[in-house]
Amino acid sequence: MRSIIIASTSTVFGGAPLDYLYEKLKTHFKDTNAILFIPYARPGGISHDDYTQKIQKSFKAIGKTVQGIHEFENPTEAIQQAKGIYVGGGNTFVLVNMLYKHNCMNAIKEAINNGTPYLGTSAGSNICGLSMSTTNDMPIVYPSSFKTLGFVPFNINPHYLDPVSGSKHMGETRETRIKEFHKFNTQPVIGLREGSFIEVKGNDIVLKGSLRARIFEYEKEAYEVVTNTSLNLIK
Repeated sequence: MRSIIIASTSTVFGGAPLDYLYEKLKTHFKDTNAILFIPYARPGGISHDDYTQKIQKSFKAIGKTVQGIHEFENPTEAIQQAKGIYVGGGNTFVLVNMLYKHNCMNAIKEAINNGTPYLGTSAGSNICGLSMSTTNDMPIVYPSSFKTLGFVPFNINPHYLDPVSGSKHMGETRETRIKEFHKFNTQPVIGLREGSFIEVKGNDIVLKGSLRARIFEYEKEAYEVVTNTSLNLIK
């Protein structure tokens, strides 16, 4: 059975990475003490080694060990043999480029569909949707495809921000950008706020966390859903 956590971010409220998810992760990864970490998104250009060491500290707090995929000679074999997978945040273009370069995209999809538990945060959540086209990141590299894992039948916009009343910011809001996306694409988009996550169990898709999510559907007005809402009908 598929077991997936799609979190907007790794860090909220000034805490340590993943600490707000610790109790959930104890259950999510209950059948393994070893997590395969995919650091390809490299937030801020951090090295794969440094990123992995940072994540090792977080999982140590719940009794788990972490090994980076870059430490393996064959990345696809590492995915096939993994008992738990975490794809971290950073730049989605960099992440997707590396996943295709190392033939990992289909390997991850097959592993998770066969029951390997998956955690994604930020860029690692973005790739759980139908495409990466609603990322907030700059296109600093050019992946071979924008198509991603498709674990859920919609796109995701992690770190979703609401417009700030009275702000003098002159750029587009997240809502404006998503509406622009819908001028060229028809799949729904979930605006996932910080501290919220989507949990997938088998075929059930449910919003979790303390905040609402904003739902954007093609040629419809955007609307809000509360935590514990099923997202199965959003297609």
